Amino acid sequence: MSDQRNMIIAIALSVLVLLGFQYFYEAPRIGDEQQRIQQQQGEQLAQSSPDGTAPAPDGAAPAASDGAGEASQIPGQAPIVDPAIPSLTAAHARVSQLAQREAALGKVARAPIVNPRLKGSLPLIGRRIDDLVLIDYKETLEDDSPSITLFSPVGSTKAYYAAFGWSPAERGVGVPDDETVWKVDGDTLGPDRPLTLTWTNDQGVVFTRRYEVDENYLFTVTQSVRNSSNQEVTLSPWGYVNRAGTPDTLGFYILHEGPIAVLDGILREEDYDDLQEAPDGISQISTGGWIGITDKFWLAALIPDQKSRFTGTLRHYLHKNQDRYQANYLGQATTLPPGERIEVTNRLFAGAKEVKLIDAYEEAHQITLFDRAIDFGWFYYLTKPLFYVIDFFFNLLGNFGLAILLLTVCIKLVFFPLANKAYKSMSKMKALQPEMMRLKERYGDDRQKLNQEMMGLYKKEKVNPASGCLPIVIQIPVFFALYKVLFVTIEMRHAPFYGWIEDLSVQDPTTIFNLFGLIPWSPPHFLMIGIWPLLMGLSMFAQQKLNPQPTDPIQAKVFLFMPIIFTFILAPFPAGLVIYWTWNNLLSIAQQYVIMRRMGVPIGGGKKKT
Repeated sequence: MSDQRNMIIAIALSVLVLLGFQYFYEAPRIGDEQQRIQQQQGEQLAQSSPDGTAPAPDGAAPAASDGAGEASQIPGQAPIVDPAIPSLTAAHARVSQLAQREAALGKVARAPIVNPRLKGSLPLIGRRIDDLVLIDYKETLEDDSPSITLFSPVGSTKAYYAAFGWSPAERGVGVPDDETVWKVDGDTLGPDRPLTLTWTNDQGVVFTRRYEVDENYLFTVTQSVRNSSNQEVTLSPWGYVNRAGTPDTLGFYILHEGPIAVLDGILREEDYDDLQEAPDGISQISTGGWIGITDKFWLAALIPDQKSRFTGTLRHYLHKNQDRYQANYLGQATTLPPGERIEVTNRLFAGAKEVKLIDAYEEAHQITLFDRAIDFGWFYYLTKPLFYVIDFFFNLLGNFGLAILLLTVCIKLVFFPLANKAYKSMSKMKALQPEMMRLKERYGDDRQKLNQEMMGLYKKEKVNPASGCLPIVIQIPVFFALYKVLFVTIEMRHAPFYGWIEDLSVQDPTTIFNLFGLIPWSPPHFLMIGIWPLLMGLSMFAQQKLNPQPTDPIQAKVFLFMPIIFTFILAPFPAGLVIYWTWNNLLSIAQQYVIMRRMGVPIGGGKKKT
């Protein structure tokens, strides 16, 4: 009986893991999605202006007002809060988010940002990068779906932006702020088209800022200061990413969304709610690294000079009763004598977290652990290589679904010797079924004697009853790694297969409970049992018929219901994962069938061959 007990334990553990995924990941996602839809339907666009940056370190000099009714709180400076903007009327609340955003963009003169993958603009007054749209990515699969908006300016519904500047040690030294009117050299920011801004304060200190952007999502910001005054000045460079309001998140334990940083070689991931409970924020001194805010697929990250020392801070605070989240760095102070000049170069990544692109930036600019911006999780050393294998097959086949099928074949080949040994043992077990039934009839009332006789039979026939668990066990790490790849990589987002599967990263959209769309009814989410989950259940049932059947009738009934249970459990999982599992079952069935035929084991109720 130990073979059946081991098998049940293995299956029970697998079911518990899958149920855990369903309970802790899928259920919160559904709840968050429903809440998000309700919030959007009843959302009032009238909000106080969403700007404001993190509180300053103690003893810092006060900041200048930004002139926009906002708290201007810069790393190394104390906040000054301007009068609040009057509340919007109900009529204004009905204005669309797009109109509100366009109105905010039109308040100051701007230079276009144009590259093959970005569009937006750079304000010629102030110090922010606050208008970015990702051309290549749409919000939904609909043809008329708008592109993803990453950064939005102050005055829009959910402001999100980055900024760079200087913090002076001496009071009275003017530095560029959000009201600074720059002298502009250039009319457009794009690849090989830098934009240079210059401003001179009342003391004669000249500040120059040169913006550059590559063909993807990396901005290079070079700030220089020339001290043309008659006294020395001490300045510290800083940068921040600021986000107004708490964004909707999926709430999955396996995925981090929120403030993130690599400081002193250590990855720091802070949830929005955890940061709310840290009144002083989280600060750490680091040489190299990066700091920012991440979504599932999008990232805004500051990348200071990797050889310079800086203080990185993640912080939450309230401004006009609205949550603010900020990731900022503050560089070391430099004293600049009259006639001297200093220059610092920092970068901003603002775009989609594409694996190859992130890796290329990490290598080109020696950014410490920049690839950890993509949450490959605990199985990092399995998940990331798995992605690259799938991507390689995609480049060969042109379809991620086909790439997953080919990956499954490769995995079966890698584990072929182990699986072959397990299936041979299972075939022997199946051949011993009649003898095992006779032993049960003879020693059914003496459990200890029955177990002794069973173990003697296994030893005589050289059968390992636990080997049947091996095919399940070796699949679990690959299953989780593939789930992670489908879930966190943007390359899988909106990746189609064939037929009705338009996105491999979400569940099969069909369901048997409305006859796959023939009945105009949307069943509850737990009844969304699509075609591919049904195929998976049928393949599991067929594979089960090839395995040795339990001699205990109760165990037999448990095994009979396992395909049905797994069908419901796997139905909400990404379609790509269900396709993998189904295809893996079919390959296992073929392999097991061939082995059983060679060994003369009866299949489908047939008689054993001599």
